[in-house]
Amino acid sequence: MIALVDCNSFYASCEQVFRPDLKKMPVVVLSNNDGCIIAANKEAKALTEIPMFQPVFKIQKLLDKSNVTYFSSNYTLYNDMSRRVMDTLKTFSPRVEEYSIDESFVDLSIHQNECYTDLAHTIKNTIYKNTGIPVGVGIAKTKSLSKLANKYAKKIAENDNVYVVDSETKRKQLLQNLKVKDIWGIGRKHALRLEDKKISTALDFANMPVAWVRKKMTVIGERLWRELNNIPCLEIVEKPKAKKGIGTAKSFGFKLTSYSLIEEACSYYVAEVADLLRQQRSAASQIDISLQTNQHSQIDKQYRNNITISLDTPTDSTIKLTKEALRGLKQIYKPGYRYKKVGVNLLQLVNRTDIQTNLFDTRHKSESDTITHVLDNLNGKFGKNKIKLATVGNRHKEWALIKEHRSPRFTTQWDELLTIGGTK
Repeated sequence: MIALVDCNSFYASCEQVFRPDLKKMPVVVLSNNDGCIIAANKEAKALTEIPMFQPVFKIQKLLDKSNVTYFSSNYTLYNDMSRRVMDTLKTFSPRVEEYSIDESFVDLSIHQNECYTDLAHTIKNTIYKNTGIPVGVGIAKTKSLSKLANKYAKKIAENDNVYVVDSETKRKQLLQNLKVKDIWGIGRKHALRLEDKKISTALDFANMPVAWVRKKMTVIGERLWRELNNIPCLEIVEKPKAKKGIGTAKSFGFKLTSYSLIEEACSYYVAEVADLLRQQRSAASQIDISLQTNQHSQIDKQYRNNITISLDTPTDSTIKLTKEALRGLKQIYKPGYRYKKVGVNLLQLVNRTDIQTNLFDTRHKSESDTITHVLDNLNGKFGKNKIKLATVGNRHKEWALIKEHRSPRFTTQWDELLTIGGTK
């Protein structure tokens, strides 16, 4: 049996953990630069007059009128709370697939002689006790069924956020009560095609001839059909595959005309993606730099450009990657524009053990593994970017994302610990 454990309204729940006064109150989380609503708890979703993904400045009066509390996105906090949830799950099974920041598949093979409904409630209650995060738990024989079971667990109040598919009757009940579009892996195009054939529920799909499914939806559709019919086809993936590309492209908090400020932002982002590159023990063969103005502005002149630079030898060195990135940035930068975003993408990634050098490789001693290792150790011990390249500068506040409503990073920053009664 496999469990799918999914955190309820994860971003908003993380904020409520440290704000008990907001329990059962509407809470939303905003996108980068406090642009629009990207997450909401069930109380906020119940307010139908509050539209998701709307620019906040357009609905701020409505939010205040409805007593909605809004937070800037606090990814440092969310990532750490996610890690705590995953660590709790690993106490129930050595095999956990971290599918996303707020959901995981858990192999329950070691619990074969237990009552799965009791186990599901134990998992749910233990996570809440350890982290304060409410979760839903769906348990079934296959990953696809457990995903649907989790959805159904949250959909029906009497399920108490738990649903276990441990009989044929419960499997059919589950599939009968969910739509085709609810099935994990069926996109909008296939959902419309199936609905045209009067296939409206997940059970209708599971009862279709497998030959038709394979012909019209390829082997991927057939695999899904088999999963819904209790035939396991998808394995638990404990170690995710290495990414083929790593990048970031964040908007500035303010429109920038100064090349030096854009250069600082670009250097900062290179350091971020280079750190992720080393974490998966890869090296980049190419680096792509993009620069653009605000495409939604009605008053600014528009310009966007990018450049891809091929490296002589794949590298994971922040120093080397920054040098090449700034060389590319200088080529695409044009004065006279107000820029909104710079992007950094590392491409053509290879395993660090498979780097092929050439006869003319002139790697500078500043790019050595020893220096990189020392920098990573110091930053890991004392905090992100405590040791950085000079090109990152110290004017972060002049270009960084706007986060006027960001909560403290309660679990990772000593100076932002929750204060109770004047004592940390």
